[in-house]
Amino acid sequence: MTNNMFFIANWKMFGDLKSINSTKKVIKFSKIKKYRKAQIVYCPPFTLINQFSKITKNSNIKIGGQNCHQNLKPGPFTGNVNSNLLKLAGAKFVILGHSESRASGDTNHLINLKIKSALKNNLKVILCIGETLSEKKRKKTNKIIKSQLVNCLKNVKKNKNIIFAYEPVWSIGTGIIPEVENLKKQILTIKNMILQLWKLKNPKVLYGGSVSSKNIDELKKITFINGFLIGGASQKANNFIDIIKKTII
Repeated sequence: MTNNMFFIANWKMFGDLKSINSTKKVIKFSKIKKYRKAQIVYCPPFTLINQFSKITKNSNIKIGGQNCHQNLKPGPFTGNVNSNLLKLAGAKFVILGHSESRASGDTNHLINLKIKSALKNNLKVILCIGETLSEKKRKKTNKIIKSQLVNCLKNVKKNKNIIFAYEPVWSIGTGIIPEVENLKKQILTIKNMILQLWKLKNPKVLYGGSVSSKNIDELKKITFINGFLIGGASQKANNFIDIIKKTII
């Protein structure tokens, strides 16, 4: 495994001011020479972005948002945060297209608008793609992923500020991960799709879905994977550190 891997911590709707203290251990760990090049990104709830940004200021850890509104300008959009507000709060990344956001109404077209907005504000985009269990059973995985890529990236010029995260919806929060050989083939297929559709060589493709310190030994066998999008296991410093340690050897 290369040490230039992404470890994206998606805290979802968890965390408070006290939980920021758990990152201090990760900050200290990230300064160890062996792990210094690990690309660690915390994506806490909107309410914690500024505090996370301050506490990680003198480290190589970056902060991201979990979604953003598509409008670049301020407006009457109660409860929403756009890419400019994320940037002002200290975010450098934003997760877009997560299945939980899709389930709440984010279409491929809307995600496309959000990507364009985020890129204009120089945020790095983590674009989530993946199939449901029903789509998998009907052998529609590649058709679904291709549709997500084509429509989410419509009129978006190839851009190295977009990272792709393959997250099979049926794996998220279930503790079930794809068989390694199947996941290898799927990651390669996605990389080839991106190359063919977007002419982007060596795209960064991560895996997300029930990643833990218990299964990371299996997942890291995929030598060409570029990192992991991690949910619950990233909320406890020891678990998160363990995943990084086991990956970077």
